[in-house]
Amino acid sequence: MRTLHLGPHARWRQLAGVGGVGTGLFFALDGTHDLGRNESRLGRLLDVRDYCKLHIIAHYVAVLLGARPNGKPFHILPIARVGDDDRGRRMIADMAGVGMDTRQVRFDARRPTLFSVCFQYPDGAGGNITTSDSAAAALTRRDIDRARPFLKSRQGGWMALAAPEAPLDARIHLLKLATRARAFRAASLATGEVAAARKLGMFAMLDLLSLNQEEAGALLGKPFDAASPWTFLEARRTALAAFPPHARLVVTAGPRGAFGFDLATGEWDYCPAPKVKVASTAGGGDSLLGALLCGEAVGMPFIHPVAPRTKFTERPLASALDFGVLLASLKVTSPHTIHPDANLDALLRFARKLGATFVPEIKRHFTAAAGGK
Repeated sequence: MRTLHLGPHARWRQLAGVGGVGTGLFFALDGTHDLGRNESRLGRLLDVRDYCKLHIIAHYVAVLLGARPNGKPFHILPIARVGDDDRGRRMIADMAGVGMDTRQVRFDARRPTLFSVCFQYPDGAGGNITTSDSAAAALTRRDIDRARPFLKSRQGGWMALAAPEAPLDARIHLLKLATRARAFRAASLATGEVAAARKLGMFAMLDLLSLNQEEAGALLGKPFDAASPWTFLEARRTALAAFPPHARLVVTAGPRGAFGFDLATGEWDYCPAPKVKVASTAGGGDSLLGALLCGEAVGMPFIHPVAPRTKFTERPLASALDFGVLLASLKVTSPHTIHPDANLDALLRFARKLGATFVPEIKRHFTAAAGGK
């Protein structure tokens, strides 16, 4: 199985991530109207495997970069808590199964593993209700500090991922450590966390932030307008002033695709999503962020700011943003929040089926086989 090629001069060879690790159930709701505040609703329990934010994002990085616990060619260190229960042990086994180093995923004997009850509408959209008193919610700065000697002992630079479903305080602590270590700092946020993240100074410690349209609207203080995305950059003097001048932002727009914004250059790019048969959108944005981290690790350009495309296959894919939309489009064809068969070979087959091609600068990252063969 092929993986993305990390050249001898790759700047980033590790990912340390904080966020939720857990599982859940999926219900297919009867009817298309939004779930009401006082409504009792019938639904079918689906045979769907559900995972939480850190696990989803790190999974794709592990599979696409060929992660191994020994760090060759890439090392992933999830920092999390799970309950001392069957769900927690299963999540650790799943992460270890794709090459993550799970030594910093600790059991909490007093709290259960993070658990969600997800609901899905007939068109594939949906939401979830997640436990607030899980083991993930008990993650502390001390948990992060336990990983510090490990990170210092590793060769090469590292990337930090601050994902939802763990306390903001713990996530920000990881970002502070990453800032001092000159690591690459990436994050995603839930809509309700945007105001608190701003107040706590989180945005000043980010190189990459990935949001959906609702979350981007919370950041701007008004709805994100996909019809005039350049207005997002015009907000840099107000809503975006808290970010470093070199920061990059991504806004996912569901079936429309995704937008990438480079604050350093003031440029933006848009990648429309191909038309596919959608099984579930849950986990789509997380898979896109995973692909962006892979692109950063191997040296793909973040965006390719030429005239925006109107069709996914209008020209060859030329950026990490394009690569991310491709992976997210493959992910939504699966009902599971992690596509169980997604890897680089499957992704390239999917691209050929869509009629998509790659520029040589992207294609060169596909040449290596797992294990360097």
